[in-house]
Amino acid sequence: MSELVLSAWSVVSPYGVGSAPFSAGIGAGTSAVGELDRAAWPGPFDRCGLVPDFTAAEYVGKKGTRTMDRVTAIAVTAVGRLLASCGDELTAHPEQTGLVLGTGSGSVQSIMDFTRDSLVGERPYHVDPARFPNTVMNRAAGQSAIWHGIKGPNTTVAGGWLTGLLALSYAVRLHRGGHCARVLCGAAEEYSTQRAWLEWHGRGVEERESPLGEGGAVFLMETAADAREAGRTPLARVLATRFRAYAERADAQKTLAECVGSALDRAGVAPGDIRLVAPLGAGELAAPEEAGIEDALGTARPEWIRCRPLLGDTSAASTSLQLAAVLARAGESGLGPGEAALVTGIDRDGTVGCAVLGGPARA
Repeated sequence: MSELVLSAWSVVSPYGVGSAPFSAGIGAGTSAVGELDRAAWPGPFDRCGLVPDFTAAEYVGKKGTRTMDRVTAIAVTAVGRLLASCGDELTAHPEQTGLVLGTGSGSVQSIMDFTRDSLVGERPYHVDPARFPNTVMNRAAGQSAIWHGIKGPNTTVAGGWLTGLLALSYAVRLHRGGHCARVLCGAAEEYSTQRAWLEWHGRGVEERESPLGEGGAVFLMETAADAREAGRTPLARVLATRFRAYAERADAQKTLAECVGSALDRAGVAPGDIRLVAPLGAGELAAPEEAGIEDALGTARPEWIRCRPLLGDTSAASTSLQLAAVLARAGESGLGPGEAALVTGIDRDGTVGCAVLGGPARA
């Protein structure tokens, strides 16, 4: 099979809309987490990594967006900016382009608001029917495809903090199965009062001080030959993705080390070739995650990119934003010959995952 590469990417993040502010923020190590306006965002958290001044009307357009929820608007914006950066060539054959988009539960805000309206209204059916589509999990992926005329396979993936990596893995299989010539993949997450309360009650007391965040990242995956023919620079080869499960939290470190080791073997990458590492770093799982990575890499000393302290807990979008951070640090020309990067995560529900990316093979 022809090697698959990431050749373009787009981000909506607490740094702002676009790859440039994201790259600048990650490069400088500047936190994008700020104080919340409690009048506009009531809830248990005082701080959050919000996309600044973001509305559907501003970034998607006023027409047809009155009932569009925030996570859908983030996804539609990220997909639109990626397509715009690639020109008309990418959508010349829309049926050959697939879309794999990760999500948490869709829009928790929309689901809970719609359910509440059905319970407190004079009649259960006295709800706004225009808002019902926002309650389904694949709303963001479907709207992104419809809005931008993408007619290939359309898939929604939900897998907690590892969603972005799972979406990447699924996109690889979709492409290699011959279902599309190229595929957009990524994940999006919104901040809302409802999500904040769910996270607050779902966390341990010691984790409740960790702020939430929101955002989304989308990547173009295609063959290296197609990328070069279109005038795009292959930024990173997709070498391997791996996932495993652990039963007890004490086993998380060992499980991740084995997962990373398996991915490196599959990719044919030596630990010393790893230039960049982007861990999830979630709460009390951060320590076993870093220890597991160090166990797998041995004496290698890569550059670490820790996104969570800068962006907040972006939930389903976390590992996609970690992947975007790797591309941001790699620069406009991408990973260099023989260089590799590692993106990892340990989820609190008992799963671990990683992806290994590589630059061009050494001559």
